[in-house]
Formats: sequence, structure tokens, C-alpha cells
Amino acid sequence: MSNFAFGTYRISEHNPQHIQALKLAIQSGITMIDTSSNYMNGSAERAIALVFKDFEEDILEDVEVVSKFGYIQNDNMARHKENPFDEVVEYSENCFHCISQSFIEDQLGKTLARLEMQTLDCYLIHNPEYYLLDAINRGIEKDERLDEMYKRLFDAFMALELAVQNGNIKSYGISSNSFSKARTDEEFLPFDDLLTLAEDAAGEIGNDIHSFTTIQLPINILETEGLKCASWAKKNGLRVLVNRPLNAQYEGLMYRLADYDESRDYYAHFNELMDVCDNDTLRSMFNLLEQLDDNKHKFGWIGDYDSFLYSEIIPHMKKSVELIDEENKETMLNYIDMFLTEYRKMVEYECSKSTKVTLKDYFLKCSTSMQECAIKFLSQRDNVDYILIGMRKPRYVSEVMTLLD
Repeated sequence: MSNFAFGTYRISEHNPQHIQALKLAIQSGITMIDTSSNYMNGSAERAIALVFKDFEEDILEDVEVVSKFGYIQNDNMARHKENPFDEVVEYSENCFHCISQSFIEDQLGKTLARLEMQTLDCYLIHNPEYYLLDAINRGIEKDERLDEMYKRLFDAFMALELAVQNGNIKSYGISSNSFSKARTDEEFLPFDDLLTLAEDAAGEIGNDIHSFTTIQLPINILETEGLKCASWAKKNGLRVLVNRPLNAQYEGLMYRLADYDESRDYYAHFNELMDVCDNDTLRSMFNLLEQLDDNKHKFGWIGDYDSFLYSEIIPHMKKSVELIDEENKETMLNYIDMFLTEYRKMVEYECSKSTKVTLKDYFLKCSTSMQECAIKFLSQRDNVDYILIGMRKPRYVSEVMTLLD
């Protein structure tokens, strides 16, 4: 039966709820924490270090930290523009990627510093398939791009084997979305030869055995192609970490596999804010609120709303707030905050209703919540060792631990 790991995507050292959730997870028996150098621009790693200060060494000995590298974003992007890294894949304007030996050495040093550790338990190459995706876009032939992909992975494995030799990491592996693609898919990352590459890299560095131990990939009740990779991994003595257990792709769309309750306080906060905005000065805000209320059931999944919130809603509201005098601005911000908190709950509720209808065939035999059925599906897979779940609030930790029971 699989165990749960604490996923730190969107975890910040500055959020008290995140810190409390991580503490509670360790107290509740969680033995693995998954993070990455690009999660909140390194803040997730610093949050782990902050939490670890509250625990005795004998407890932390049982908690494994897995981190990842590869993305060039935020601070790394600024550094790259000043002093370019080697062999960078410029995939999009805001997302570059790199797995060169010099980049690995640089990133590992920064990760260890943020975590305040001398040795990292496991270090994963984070989505190395960005090279393949870029090569496909550039029209490079399949055999040529795969040869270059293997070369880059071999060079990275040598750097990681050296890090093992130097005592900076205990083991390494790969986290890849492309492990979950069909073999016929152009974006599929072949995994059959990875252990040969690791053995050759270990030999080149002078290690008796390789330290490639772990793969991470998306698998869920809708996306099961990755079970083939998981089966290969277990047959070869590797452990399997599954991400996105509740965020699933189906026919090109994303769905959150979870049930949510309707907000009891939404209409009170909505009507309160509408009353405040029912004047000429805030007419634009008033109209926006009407549109949001009318369209709360039209988001495909909660991720669509989150993107829309930061790209459209908040900038619009910010302009309206600037029209308010300083004396009333703080009160207005409180009204907005309470509304947005409850509005998100309503979007989650509406999304879960439509998801249950769209995916009814997958949950026909589900007598409990969608999340319980989705987790049960994974926990019963013999080839899955850890299920990575985001637990940004203490109550999420409690809910997850109840599922484990």
C-alpha cells in the first residue's frame, strides 16, 4: 500500500498556515517531503528548513527530503540574463530549462543552503523532456533528438554520481511528465535505457554502483498510461513517486478530482460588496462582481479560475481600489478579501458538480467523495510507493491522514 508525501508546490516560508501544515504533517507521521528549487522561487525549500528547526534530530532522521532542479525562472532567469548558463533550452519567454553539469552544481549548492543541509536525500532532474519539446518545435528528427536527450541525461547523471561521491546527495532520479505519455507520443521520454546510462555514468566517475533510485510521474484514476513506467521501475528496483493524484487531464482538459461544499457565506459577502460598490465611482467594480457571479459555474477547473484571478480580476479590482480615499481603502480591501475567499469556494463547488457529471463513468462505484476514490485507486497500486499531495493548510493534512487510515 502506498504512503503519502507532502508536496510543497506553492508552499512559502512567509505563510503561517503553510508552516503549521508542514509541522503537523511531520507530527502525523509523514516521512517524505517533495520540493523543488523553483517552487515559490526557493521559498518552499526555506520553509522546510524553518520547520525542521522545531524537531529533534531523531524525528528528522525518518523524514526524507526530495528536491528537484532544471527550471530557469525568477531569480535564476535574472542570473542567466546576466551570466548565461550552459546548454539552456529556451522553451518559452518565461520558462528556460537546463540540466548541464555546471547548472547542477550551482543549483545543488543553493538548494542545500536554503534547506540548511549538508546532504540531500534525493535529487531529481525536473522534467528533462523540455529539450524534446523544444526539439520537436524546431523540427529535429526523432532519432537525432533522442540521441541528444540521452547525451544530456548521461552528462547530468555523471554530475549527480559525483555529487553522491562527494556526499552532497544520497541518490538521484528523474521527475518527468513524459513518462506518462504513450510510447507512440512524440513527447514520450523512453525510460528503458536509463539504468544503463546510470551504470555507465557511475563507472565513469568511479563509483562501484549507480545511485539512480527514483522516478516521479503523473498517474491518477484518469491517466493510467504511466503505470507501465511504474511497472518497469519496480521490476528494476526503483521506487515510484506519483504526482497529480487529484489534478487529472481528460480529453485535453484539466479536472480537480475532489468534492467541495457550497459556501454558506458567499451571498452575504457578495451582497455586502455589491452595496458598497453601487455608486458612480465604483461602477466598474460593481459590473465586474455581477459578471463574476453570473459566471461562477463556467470555469473548467479551479486552475482556470486561479489564472483568471491573477491575470484579470485582481488587476481590475486594484484599479478600482485606487479610486478610494485612504481612510476607506483598508475597509474596502477587507470586503474584497472576504468576497474572493468565498467566491473561490463557490467556483470549487461548481467545478466539482460539473466534474462528477462529466466523469460519472469513472466514479460509478464510488460511494464516497471523488478524492477518496481517486486516492484509493492509487493506494491500491502495487507499483506506487508514494503519493504526493499538496497540503497547504493543517485541515488538509488531517483530511489526508484520515484517508490513509
